[in-house]
Amino acid sequence: MVRVQGGVMAAPVRLKSILALVTGGGSGIGRAVSQRLSQEGASVAVVDLNIKSANDTVQTLLRDFPGQDHAAFAADVSQSESVNALMELIQSRFSVPPRVAVSSAGITRDEFLLRMSEESFDAVLNINLKGPFLITQAVARAVVASGHNGGSIINIGSIVGKVGNLGQANYAASKAGVEGLTRTAAKELSKFGIRCNTVLPGFIATPMTDKVPQKVLDKFADMIPLGRLGQPEDVADVIAFLASDDSKYITGASIEVTGGLYL
Repeated sequence: MVRVQGGVMAAPVRLKSILALVTGGGSGIGRAVSQRLSQEGASVAVVDLNIKSANDTVQTLLRDFPGQDHAAFAADVSQSESVNALMELIQSRFSVPPRVAVSSAGITRDEFLLRMSEESFDAVLNINLKGPFLITQAVARAVVASGHNGGSIINIGSIVGKVGNLGQANYAASKAGVEGLTRTAAKELSKFGIRCNTVLPGFIATPMTDKVPQKVLDKFADMIPLGRLGQPEDVADVIAFLASDDSKYITGASIEVTGGLYL
């Protein structure tokens, strides 16, 4: 179904009556994903370490469909106690488990390998890899316990996890791990009707890239065949597809959203 609003074609409505969980939903790709899923008819549990940012995202979400509702939650995805408490709050608030989960929370602690601290390595692995593990596990457990099998888990990797990048040994390792985790989860969870896929963004204009000097961003843009950095909405479009039944025969896949960039 495609809506028409004011004579303009709107996004197809593929996620009506679905509850989606989005981590890192307070900004960047996570905010764009939350917005897009709400346009598709989903109710969205927006999760972020910063509750104000999560609430700010909730204020931008559509409520166009009967029963559609959204809520903000604060959680540290690197801590199992926090994730378990999050799931209890979501179940209490919505009375159903999320059937779509998007792990978008991520950090960088860039430094060359010879100077990188153990703390910086651990911090990135805890958020970027352990976080998706805990969310995938918790959501899958909740879906199976509900007795209503089926769902879509989408983890955000990175093209850097496939090809590496100077000064990002920790980040590249974490994102490579996300692919391995997701492919394994796809094999194990398929019997419950739960699909698991990874999206690999390239250079996307987000608060994370705001720290990068403009001349460096311009250099990256020159390397991209499509001639520009990606926008969070470019990634959200692919995630909406993977969340919906339009991708019902896709699991264990990694989809690159890079504008053709391959470092």
